[in-house]
Amino acid sequence: MIGIFDSGSGGLTVLRAIRERMSGTDIVYFGDIKNAPYGSKTPAELSHLTFSAFTFLVKRGATSIVSACNSVSSSLAVSLLDAGDISSDHLIEMVGPTVRYFKHADSKILVCATPATIKSEIYQNAFSMIGKEIQTLPIPELAGAIESGASDDEIEEIIRTAFMSIPHGSFSVLILACTHYPLVMDAFKKVLGKKVLIFDPAEAVAERVAELWWPREAGNGKMTFLISKDSEPFRKFVAEFFPESAEKIEVIK
Repeated sequence: MIGIFDSGSGGLTVLRAIRERMSGTDIVYFGDIKNAPYGSKTPAELSHLTFSAFTFLVKRGATSIVSACNSVSSSLAVSLLDAGDISSDHLIEMVGPTVRYFKHADSKILVCATPATIKSEIYQNAFSMIGKEIQTLPIPELAGAIESGASDDEIEEIIRTAFMSIPHGSFSVLILACTHYPLVMDAFKKVLGKKVLIFDPAEAVAERVAELWWPREAGNGKMTFLISKDSEPFRKFVAEFFPESAEKIEVIK
């Protein structure tokens, strides 16, 4: 069984991409809405939350885990994996598959993400390892606004304000390095227009999952949704993406 972990609703975009490739896989999803957003938390806080989430998913039957929260990627040290009894070949995070996707691309890349992801420099360092320099843009309020169900106008205004600091024409590809951001893809397209390619890392991650874990993680197609706090926006996204599972959400006390 594959476990998917995120701070809330964002990882549903990764789950959706995985299901498109591996519809028969059993998946348990954990959204830690009680502690969201993760984007402003310290590295120590992120490590603690990540360890707790991984331990919880393993107890619920997960044998492989997708860490669908970019903010915690820098916390996935070898020591954390050892402490959680998780081997590296049973874990996929967001950064590696995304950077690999652009290994041979000749594009001017801008990565937008939470402050925690940008501050960790995990994308900057990973792209540097393959000889590429990138621009970065933290958007502090966006993930929290999406998670709380902010209006379309509010979301668009946050995005538009954030991009005022980026010179026009300085990038040709935008990487949405927070899994919440693809949930408001239309707002990004409205702000940026048609000249910018907007990349959702969920596609690269799902491709990696299918490459490494199929048929090892074959199953009956069962999905379980677990959240640490009830959330109408989360229920709305599940109903939109997985209508057959809308009533299968368990709030963990």
